[in-house]
Amino acid sequence: MNTPSFLTLILFSICLVFSFSHALNSGFSVELIHRDSPKSPLYNPTQNKYEHIINAARRSFNRANHLNKVSLTTSAAESTVIPDNGEYLMTYSVGTPPFKLYGVADTGSDIVWLQCQPCDPCFNQTTPKFNPSKSSSYKNIPCSSDLCQSVRDSSCNGDNCQYTISYGDQSHSQGDLSLETLTLESTTGRPVSFPKTVIGCGTQNDVSFEGQSSGIVGLGGGPISLITRLGSSIEGKFSYCLLPSSFRGSNTTTKLNFGDAAVVSGAGVVSTPLVNKDSPVFYYLTLESFSVGNKKVLYGGSFLGDSEEGNIIIDSGTTLTLLPPDVYSNLESAVSEAVKLERADSPVPELSLCYSLTSDEYDFPLITAHFQGADVKLLSINTFIAVAEGVVCLAFSPSQTLSIFGNVAQQNFLVGYDIQQKTVSFKPTDCSKV
Repeated sequence: MNTPSFLTLILFSICLVFSFSHALNSGFSVELIHRDSPKSPLYNPTQNKYEHIINAARRSFNRANHLNKVSLTTSAAESTVIPDNGEYLMTYSVGTPPFKLYGVADTGSDIVWLQCQPCDPCFNQTTPKFNPSKSSSYKNIPCSSDLCQSVRDSSCNGDNCQYTISYGDQSHSQGDLSLETLTLESTTGRPVSFPKTVIGCGTQNDVSFEGQSSGIVGLGGGPISLITRLGSSIEGKFSYCLLPSSFRGSNTTTKLNFGDAAVVSGAGVVSTPLVNKDSPVFYYLTLESFSVGNKKVLYGGSFLGDSEEGNIIIDSGTTLTLLPPDVYSNLESAVSEAVKLERADSPVPELSLCYSLTSDEYDFPLITAHFQGADVKLLSINTFIAVAEGVVCLAFSPSQTLSIFGNVAQQNFLVGYDIQQKTVSFKPTDCSKV
């Protein structure tokens, strides 16, 4: 996998707590904590709310370049985010007895990997590293196994299967692909355990990030991602509800749901098909058009924005919504025609449509994303972000790489993934109350 070039768009970092128990028949939920929450180990109290937003927006483009490189290569097991730049951290446990760690939860990654002792070289992880020799449930995966063969470009160290993750900035992690008990502490107070979960135990780690996080928890669609490996125990279902940007810096949290607890149903639910593409890691949807009020903006006409199935990725780790340049240009024109406010300069060059806002009462136009079979109505919290006092910008941007439906657009929606039924569902929801 390659690391992003300069700007990355991740607006979320998940703090999930993993603990030890038996899976709940009715499903379970874990806490989601934004990276800018005081509950997060990444919280920076010296930054104000606008700096948080600007930094997240700038990370978006780096992430888009990163994910694009992942989609174009099949040479190795891949991870798609630099951990301490992630928007949501997970606290989880591995091993017997359980050993608590921090990792980035990411729908654009397909492996759970963590730094292990002994490692040489090691990156500067400020929390204790996992020592597999102290766990009674740790087991190396044989090189001859089908599971090892399913990992792209796996290698052998004696009889042990090895994984390698490479980043575009020459960072990398390599180590043993193993089976281990992974445990999550659910919001019901009853921990949930998953024995024989595939993890990458990194013993050669030379990466550009450092801090409390130990690696990545992949929630993507690859063969060794957490979602894939939990498989029948969660019936291929997970969901999340992302808080509006106004809750950044607060102690309010939300949930990541698995199994029956992840079912999205009731009034207002719309669903669109998941599309299989060459890269199994990402969740591809088909976006047909946008509406700005009564004006239709077709999603087509470019090599990135054509109307073929699976033309956009939905990603919890990208802040902005990134579109092909011609599609973005038409959308920006439609929005600028509908918004009667004074234009303003943006502190983020990539956000080109900004306005001076003297009151919170302005009625921005409704923008509807017309996915195949699902019209997702985006309110102003999904389409504009505050980047300075009295300045808001359209939370969309042109991209020469992948098209991504980002997490600002997903705020205050319960977003449910059903891998077995191959659908993604959206339900308008007050995420601060779930």
